[in-house]
Amino acid sequence: MKPILLMSKRQLDANDVRQCLRIAFGGTLGFVLCKLMGWNYGAFFVVQPILLLGMVPTLNGHIMRQFIANMLVVTLSVLVVQGLFGDKPVPMTLLVAGMFAMLFLRMSRGAHFLFGAMSIVNMSMQLHFASYPTADIGDIVASNIVSVFTTLGIAMLMHVLFADVAPRQPRQMPSKPLTNQRHEVILATTVATLSYIVFQVFNLQSGLSAQVASILVLFPLNWKGAGPAGWNRALGTLVGCNVGLLVQFVLMDHFDVLPFVAAGLWVSLMLFARIHLLEGGTGAGFAALTTMSILFGQYLSPRQDLFYSDLYRFWSLSVAVLLSLTAVYLMHLLLNRFAATRLQA
Repeated sequence: MKPILLMSKRQLDANDVRQCLRIAFGGTLGFVLCKLMGWNYGAFFVVQPILLLGMVPTLNGHIMRQFIANMLVVTLSVLVVQGLFGDKPVPMTLLVAGMFAMLFLRMSRGAHFLFGAMSIVNMSMQLHFASYPTADIGDIVASNIVSVFTTLGIAMLMHVLFADVAPRQPRQMPSKPLTNQRHEVILATTVATLSYIVFQVFNLQSGLSAQVASILVLFPLNWKGAGPAGWNRALGTLVGCNVGLLVQFVLMDHFDVLPFVAAGLWVSLMLFARIHLLEGGTGAGFAALTTMSILFGQYLSPRQDLFYSDLYRFWSLSVAVLLSLTAVYLMHLLLNRFAATRLQA
């Protein structure tokens, strides 16, 4: 019988434990800051520290430049796409598809994977918020800029407080043939654009988590990786939703007391960070981390509890992942029919 979670290691080493602490404290600190300061779009302030501290185990100039470049590119893209073409759906969709293609190409080539991945997630989130009838694009862009510099400050603080005890081996990115790069970019761009169109046409304003999930499923960039990624994301989201409900039950009428909520979030993030590092990649643990980040960062407030958000999130995400994987498989079959876009083993 196959295990539900595929672990790449049996136990964490000293560096892994410190990365767990960086993820848990970093995400919780972002959550506390956005609530204390009353900043809008709290998901930015919790999701971005989780992504930065969870996707890469180190922090250096190259990573920080990619993170800042992601902010600049996404800010310009949202202002142009939504600000100038918000009432012109065809040019807006073509621009979004072009941006997706450029960013997925950076991911496929590997050297700037973090830049591409962060930009795609942030652009999807901001375009989702910008589709709200009452949305203020300036407020969205300003919140993202503040969250980026806040996240960099949090990340630097976490790496000082919980520094690695041993040097890490640099990660070597495998070279890919040109046909594989074409396959990955066309497949991921097509599916991401279809996801964007569906959420815009059906006006799914409460489906932020589902839209982000449909993007994260594409990070392996091919069907071979997206299939397990989809299963892991659904499983991690289910666990994350249930843990969110458990925190709500434990707190009962005290879920508006910030220290109590922060403590519950920290314990949850620490648990899921451990699973994430044992898996060795963006699997169920990473899905649960992003689930808790969006639930607590965006939907938790004294006037709204998590029950409805939890249930709707899992239902919408399951549908989004299923449809995304179906589209990935169909594109995989189509692209493999042509020598120029055939995926080589």
